[in-house]
Amino acid sequence: MSHPCLRCGACCATYRVAFHWLETDAAGGITPAALTEHLDSHRVAMHGTNAYEPRCKSLVGEVGVAAHCGIYAVRPSPCHDLKPAWEDGTPSPQCDKARLRHGMPPLTPADFP
Repeated sequence: MSHPCLRCGACCATYRVAFHWLETDAAGGITPAALTEHLDSHRVAMHGTNAYEPRCKSLVGEVGVAAHCGIYAVRPSPCHDLKPAWEDGTPSPQCDKARLRHGMPPLTPADFP
């Protein structure tokens, strides 16, 4: 069974991904600065997420069918911090909200055998 996130991608097409610019590779971090846009003197956002209908430009595939992060190994802290519901045995309201927004039911503990 594959990880539910590899079919989902809803969080990447729901939330603005804003973080401190020091996380970018231009400042010694790991997230490619070329994939971000300036927000203010301290923050950048992943391209595509600072929009009325957000969708990260690094999201590959179709939400709810087969979707994954194209820069998973170098994703910024907000992406690390948003956990799938029940992956570690705890709920995730952010995951549930994103999935519902895209017409998918929330994950359950059964999604993680």
